[in-house]
Amino acid sequence: MNATTATLSEILLSSSRCLAAVQTGHSLTEALVKLPTHLRPAVQSVAWYAMRHWGLAQAWRDFALSRKPAKPWLNCHIALSLLLLDAAMIEHGQAKEASPQTPLDKQCPRYTPHTLVDQAVHAVELAKLGKPASGLVNAVLRRFQRERHAFIKAVTNNAVAQWNHPAWWIRKLKANYPADWQNILRANQTPPKLVLRVNRRRASIEAVMSELLAAGHHCHALGENAISLEDSAVVTALPGFDQGHWSVQDLSAQRAAPLLDIKNGQRVLDACAAPGGKTAHLLELADIELTALDQDPMRLARVADNLTRLRLMSDKVSLRVADARAIEQWWNGQPFDAILADVPCTASGVVRRHPDIAWLRRESDVMQTTRLQQEILDALWQTLATGGRLLLVTCSVFQEEGEGQAQAMLTRHADAKRLPAPGQILPCAANARAPGHDGFFYAVFERKACNR
Repeated sequence: MNATTATLSEILLSSSRCLAAVQTGHSLTEALVKLPTHLRPAVQSVAWYAMRHWGLAQAWRDFALSRKPAKPWLNCHIALSLLLLDAAMIEHGQAKEASPQTPLDKQCPRYTPHTLVDQAVHAVELAKLGKPASGLVNAVLRRFQRERHAFIKAVTNNAVAQWNHPAWWIRKLKANYPADWQNILRANQTPPKLVLRVNRRRASIEAVMSELLAAGHHCHALGENAISLEDSAVVTALPGFDQGHWSVQDLSAQRAAPLLDIKNGQRVLDACAAPGGKTAHLLELADIELTALDQDPMRLARVADNLTRLRLMSDKVSLRVADARAIEQWWNGQPFDAILADVPCTASGVVRRHPDIAWLRRESDVMQTTRLQQEILDALWQTLATGGRLLLVTCSVFQEEGEGQAQAMLTRHADAKRLPAPGQILPCAANARAPGHDGFFYAVFERKACNR
């Protein structure tokens, strides 16, 4: 099987297995990486689309089955097949009300309902699940065709089906953002555009734009350093990738490094650095002595790879595998002039590019990450020089991980002075004129002298 012979049934089968991994607590990205290269683009588009409609799929499964099949994998496969069928019916104008809140993912292929049913059944046969399984899939999908209007009526008041997020997530957003929660959920279900950050040490935005346009890509500049691509593309195949002319980075994330206002010659710490996008941006902005920490050696290796590609590695850059909280294991006692603390969080602000996050998180995770963030911030504060800056960053929209964390920081540290920063940035959906952006939180603190 190769890129030209992969069938829809094979794509459905691989997609179902990836979605099964999500149901057992694994990220969709991890599952996709394990696929053969020729299958990955098609499976990724199908699986992402499925995740953006997972609440609707679960509602349909519950509606269609009087009892759930014993195999979790089969449940996952049925849900995926139904989602694809729903996409095809919307595309052909037969079920416009089936998914009223979100547009179709433009990268997701469309098929006729008949083709989807046939190929879904064939996928079950390829998986060798037996005739009872293929018969069940066939019956459920055809029932959807017959009883679509009854299903739509049945889920009219089902918030999970309508918004395709867990019920606890919807409740929390309503409480945190009474006026904006619906816009946040809509943005989360809209596929993002590809945004590049130009490496100004290697190229100009004009040169990168020229290369992209010459290669047939539709794009436009966003300020001095960012470029938005209007078409989908394989990142590693874009001109300038191997030469280190740019990095992929969302507009919201690009705001991090400039907020530290670093100067040449300063000692800078990037805690929780992987995969290295913000690390690279710091090195692009000034000639600094930089230490990058991450407790995962595999993820830290990605930082090294990214810095090498961007031609930013030097003897002034130190990569350390360490837990940021255990400062005795990695800090030599010399204070840092600036610290970027991109602390672990629920990643609730980047659901539009990682739609599986909403279904992997649990409500209890918010409290756990909040405690972890406090421990990291308290440790890092000890290593900051008087007059130095610490930037708190989270890619979250939950207030416990944002403004609540910033206020708690001021309460715990009397020598902390809060400086101007964007605060909470809510996710925004892409449109014809703008690439949209992820949800982030930013707070900057200066360490005051004790006698002030």
